[in-house]
Amino acid sequence: MEHDGPLLRLENVSKEFYGTTVLSDVNFSIGRGEILGLVGENGAGKTTLMHILFGMPVISDTGGYGGRVYLEGNVAAFKSPFDALDAGIGMVHQEFSLLPGFSAAENILLNREPLRHNGAAEIFGERLSTLRRDLMIQRAGAAIGKLGVKIDPDTPASEMPVGHKQFTEIAREINRDKVKLLVLDEPTAVLAESEAEILLKAIKVLAGEGIAVIFISHRLREIIEIAHRVVVLRDGNVIKDVPNQNLTVADLAFWMVGRDMGKGAPEGRRPAGIPAEAALPVEDQGEEALRVEGLWVDMPGETVRNVSFSVKQGEIFGIGGLAGQGKLGIPNGIMGLYAAGGRVFLEGKPVVMGNPRAALDAGMAFVSEDRRGVGLLLDESLDWNIAFGVMQIKGAYLKSYFGGLFKLRDEKAMRRLAEEYIQRLEIKCTGPKQPAKELSGGNQQKVCLSKAFALDPRLLFVSEPTRGIDVGAKKIVLDTLRRYNREQGTTIVMVSSELEELRSICGRIAIVAEGRITGILRPDAPATEFGLRMAGVSGENPQEEL
Repeated sequence: MEHDGPLLRLENVSKEFYGTTVLSDVNFSIGRGEILGLVGENGAGKTTLMHILFGMPVISDTGGYGGRVYLEGNVAAFKSPFDALDAGIGMVHQEFSLLPGFSAAENILLNREPLRHNGAAEIFGERLSTLRRDLMIQRAGAAIGKLGVKIDPDTPASEMPVGHKQFTEIAREINRDKVKLLVLDEPTAVLAESEAEILLKAIKVLAGEGIAVIFISHRLREIIEIAHRVVVLRDGNVIKDVPNQNLTVADLAFWMVGRDMGKGAPEGRRPAGIPAEAALPVEDQGEEALRVEGLWVDMPGETVRNVSFSVKQGEIFGIGGLAGQGKLGIPNGIMGLYAAGGRVFLEGKPVVMGNPRAALDAGMAFVSEDRRGVGLLLDESLDWNIAFGVMQIKGAYLKSYFGGLFKLRDEKAMRRLAEEYIQRLEIKCTGPKQPAKELSGGNQQKVCLSKAFALDPRLLFVSEPTRGIDVGAKKIVLDTLRRYNREQGTTIVMVSSELEELRSICGRIAIVAEGRITGILRPDAPATEFGLRMAGVSGENPQEEL
């Protein structure tokens, strides 16, 4: 018998990770055939909420969650994604989960393949049955056709363009028996505009067949076009749960970002941490430190297209935007870590593209967002980590022997350097010889900053400097960047997913959406302006400084 109430209901759902609250008393419901638009900034709690709904192990492994989830009136406590799938919930994550060597049909029907029984199977078991490939092609073709696209079921996933991979992922979920709820996490992020239109039409068709859809997207125009109702998350709380009646992109953008932070800085004062020269109009600032023209970067998940901007001497310049929109690709491309093109000038001199050593030699340094994978030598000591870059680039902290025939590390000088930065940045450690892998995330980040500071760069890129560290460590890191900028006069370009942090430290903030700069704003600009730019709505002359 079919349940009369909502298909899915969340009641006071809460979640903490190691003492940090990421969801707080979340309540909402969705009915059969309803499309619910779920929006929120980075870190609002959307992904954690979907992990709870889909029974992801990261939830149970970190102490479970509070509150209850009801499916068709019954408590649903999924212990694994298999439980969620069996209950009729399908999910398409942002990251592809297709098997590259399998065809579209094989991926769509994985573990649900129709079998042809034979004599051997009767004797030795089902494992010796053969696949009914004709029926697999038929079923996969039907699922793909329901989405309104043309994909050959025999095409290997490794040979598909990204748009076809996304459609194949969705086809896999709707091909399951008795699918009741489909969760789509940024499903159009990798799609061309024409493909996105096709998918939105297909979602409406699925809803018409009674399938409920939770549609998560940063493209607010799509939310307004497709959703019956919209739920806005901010800092783990449901801020709005409203029908999609006369809503505008500006409404959603404001609810996502929060209060009008322009009121947060009293008249006559600049936001804390912004150097006096950065608070001046651009034409009144110093000379140009960095100019980027027509930059493109081919970085997986962070495509950058035709980005242009300039940064003044001594400025702290921010780059923000939602996840996967290209902000991380900008410094990685300029520093030569990924294929890139366009033109970059440091203090008027061209920088060679695609060559990390050339970027370092030019006077730039980079604190990567991937501190464990790129930023640190985890098994090495702190003094070795801090001195390594300047040793390689400038030949410092080396002693020459026999007329320079060979060189050895100057252990005493390295130790003095490490002790200096341990004291200046308040790095909590046992001493310069402690391995970097033994430090906390916040202290590892301080070591990454020390490594960059030791190079004495003229321009410093800092990418996600406070990611994964506690509140106290965040303050120290941001204060360190402010002090370094003020005392050394070093120009800093800071990339962050935390808009609040950018507004507290930067003189100007470029917002990146879909690989392009949609606006460069002052930190005291209205919250709605930031939300609109993050949603991909460009201002007038978005690539020009204010």
